[in-house]
Amino acid sequence: MTNIKLIIDHIIQIEHGFKHIIEAGDQILKDKDRDHFLQALDFLKQNDYQVRMLGTYILGQLSTDHPEALEILENEVSMDPNWRVQEMLAKAFDHYCSVIGYEQSLPKIKNWLSSPNPNVKRAVIEGLRIWTGRPYFKDHPEVAVDLIAKYRSEDSEYVRKSVGNSLRDIRKKNPDLIDKEVSTWNLQDKNTLFTYKLIKEKK
Repeated sequence: MTNIKLIIDHIIQIEHGFKHIIEAGDQILKDKDRDHFLQALDFLKQNDYQVRMLGTYILGQLSTDHPEALEILENEVSMDPNWRVQEMLAKAFDHYCSVIGYEQSLPKIKNWLSSPNPNVKRAVIEGLRIWTGRPYFKDHPEVAVDLIAKYRSEDSEYVRKSVGNSLRDIRKKNPDLIDKEVSTWNLQDKNTLFTYKLIKEKK
């Protein structure tokens, strides 16, 4: 059976990045004698953010077959105060959409985007970047723009940054689509203006 203590001791030595977390998660998931769901829940209770990232990754991998895993990501992991855990949440949601299919995931995407929790909204918007590099949205960029642009004036700057960055990504290959969208925006609104400026940044 996989030695969990050795895995944890290894990952908590590394402050940055995701590769070591993913490798540790994949190693645990290969262990068929372990209850992966319960193990992930235990990881979420730990003090080290790296271990909570690991729990989040495992739940993301399980989410396509276990609705409860996706619910915990939405309702519990999204409350974690560590930004790295939130980055892993975004990756976990994108994994779910990738496996289910982006078009088939539209109801879940819309559901998460309607959440009052900014971390849940941001997980979708950031997780699917670059949106038009994903199947379905690559052929239907207007759907991606419509989904993202609705959140241009969110109170959360965290969300608005993700909205602006995502729309700027799309603008690189679809400038007319984005320019048409922003032409309808009320730039007198300070939150909307914030997002607009991000889109127009040259990077």
